[in-house]
Amino acid sequence: MGKRDRKYVGGGIGLLGAAAGLQVLARGMDGVADWYARGGYPVIVGTLGRFFGIFPFSVVEMGIYLLGLGVIVYGVVFWREPARVGSRAVFVVGVLLFLYTCNCGVNYYASSFADYAGLEIRMYSEEELRRLCEFLAERVNETAVGETYREHKGEWRREGVLAMKKAGEAFPVLGGFYPEPKEVTAAWILSVQQLCGIYSPFTVEANFNGDMPDYNIPHTMCHELSHLKGFMREDEANFIGYLACISSEKQAFQYSGYLTGWVYAGNALAQVDRESYIEIYGRLCGQAQEDLKENNAFWEQYEGKVAEAANQINDVYLKVNDQKDGVKSYGRMVDLMLEYYGNRE
Repeated sequence: MGKRDRKYVGGGIGLLGAAAGLQVLARGMDGVADWYARGGYPVIVGTLGRFFGIFPFSVVEMGIYLLGLGVIVYGVVFWREPARVGSRAVFVVGVLLFLYTCNCGVNYYASSFADYAGLEIRMYSEEELRRLCEFLAERVNETAVGETYREHKGEWRREGVLAMKKAGEAFPVLGGFYPEPKEVTAAWILSVQQLCGIYSPFTVEANFNGDMPDYNIPHTMCHELSHLKGFMREDEANFIGYLACISSEKQAFQYSGYLTGWVYAGNALAQVDRESYIEIYGRLCGQAQEDLKENNAFWEQYEGKVAEAANQINDVYLKVNDQKDGVKSYGRMVDLMLEYYGNRE
């Protein structure tokens, strides 16, 4: 191994060590993750996020394609020099893991949004859950709209930012700068993984699946944007996305928030009181019922081995990052909604 190869290896190991050190500090020292999420990370969003936000396309998506192509070309050209190829690979892995840790990993150990919002999760009765479902069904019917994303793409992306800022008026921790969310070009890559959207820690971008049924898109935009405020837990990102949508002045966003909330609360009700669930579902307007059927049909076409593998990987990823219930943690959004409306009564 030559001198330059050793430098690449040393740089990669150094970055891996720095990433590991940050993880240890975030997990082991009280206050470190909170200080970083509220102090250091906003600077990254205001610089990297602002820079990559200039581009109208998903930079991370293009970067993945270019990286994949570069790896293949580099491997073909230098396959006779394994030390060269290996040393560069170590360096690239070090860079990526360091960026992931700085722009995502540490934030998993910061205080929850519930702490900032003053929401204390407790045990809830079936009656409270039923009342929540009734309320959401009423609001779904009041806000139902036939507006589509395909006809208002730019407007909806801008409204995602405005909705988050509007939510920031009620919850200051959500205030500040947001780049516009971006639709990925090859949306089928997300669809086969059963993903509505994804946050990129490498470019600080909120990406979403534009092929989904329209009602899903506003909530997904706001969900992914919530990660740019340091809230990485999926259940809370869902709840923040809900709050942002219902705070919006745009009816399509309100509808998306309330119908998404209904889906989570309705699924929870169906598990404990099937008859009440069926009765309340029957109250939903025709638009909402058609949207839910379209949503089910859309995701069913992508079910298979790839989706199962992606779900298992996501489950492991969440557990590694201290979300011990894995993908089941998404259901806690119902508890947050119950507490939120309980505080308002």
